[in-house]
Order: sequence, then structure tokens, then C-alpha cells
Amino acid sequence: MVQPIKRTSNCYVVKRDGRHEDVSFDKIAHRIMKLCYGLSQERVDHIEIAQKVIGGLYKGVTTVELDNLAAKIAADLITKHPDYALLASRIAVSNLQKKTEKLFSKVSRRLYNAKHPKSGRHMPLISKELFDIIQNNADILDSAIVHERDDFYTYFGLKILERSYLLQINEELAERPQHMLMRVALGIHGENIEAAIE
Repeated sequence: MVQPIKRTSNCYVVKRDGRHEDVSFDKIAHRIMKLCYGLSQERVDHIEIAQKVIGGLYKGVTTVELDNLAAKIAADLITKHPDYALLASRIAVSNLQKKTEKLFSKVSRRLYNAKHPKSGRHMPLISKELFDIIQNNADILDSAIVHERDDFYTYFGLKILERSYLLQINEELAERPQHMLMRVALGIHGENIEAAIE
């Protein structure tokens, strides 16, 4: 096995908050390793994935792009062992959760207050009626969502949701799968919160 490199020279990543940070192989490997819980330690090689991620780096790559690359690499290794499918999904879900709000009520506020990217005009992505239902029941709805259920999606299933079902604001994903499911349930059940949560 190739020995891991501690740092790569003259290469930096752009963090989610805009800060620049030197690329660290160890950080990439550790991030992937943390998501390998419960997977076959003999069959899933987080070091191999980290090495391939390092091979795809360029100056100024974002941490979001690193996660996307790591998930894609893991997905490409599914033929080696099925646990790579779980790892790919976990990386993608973790990345999505870092990019989006946790609280459903905050997500709905963003969706309702969305503006057209060019004109700046109010362009709500959810109805006023749905927005009001969510805000009036924010505590109940926020606590009813179990974000760990996002981990049940396969990598490819999650990618389909991202492309076709999860709402975006200015081409950026604004919600998680559990938010989307609750939004749809409330669209069906309206003010019957108990039925929507069920």
C-alpha cells in the first residue's frame, strides 16, 4: 500500500465559510474513516479513497467538491464490495447536511422568502398557506424530523432526489430528503399535523 502523504504542497481548499486551508491528506482520510462505522474494515479502504481524492485536487477546490469527489469515488468502488455503496451515500448525505439548515421551519422560511436571482422579486417556492402551517407548528415539526433517516437512501437514490425533487434556491440545494418528505406530507394533509407526521 502507498504511504499517505501528510500534506500536499502549494494546494489549498476553500472551506464552507470561505477560509483557505492547506490540503491535508490526514483530514480527508479521517473524514472518510469516520463515515465507515459498521462497514467491513477488511473490504472498505478509506485510505484508497483519500488517495484518489488527493489525485483529483486542484488549487482552490472547495470542501463541497472534495465531498462530491469522495462520494463518487466510493460509488465507483461498489463492484469491489457493497459496503462502498453505504459509504458513498453517507459521504453525500453528510455533505448535503453541511450545506443545508437542520430545522425544517428555517428551511421553509428560506423557501418562502426566496427571491428571483436576477430581478430580486419575491419568488416563493412554497405557498403562503403551507408556510403558515409550518411556522404555526414549528416546534412540533422540527422535533418530528429524524435526520438519520436520510442515511437510508442509496447514493444513486440520493442523487435522483437532488436532481429532481429537493427544492433549490439559486441552483443550490435548500432542503434535505426528510424536509422534502415533510413538505409533501403537509401539502397532502394540511393542518392535520398528526397525519402529516405519521
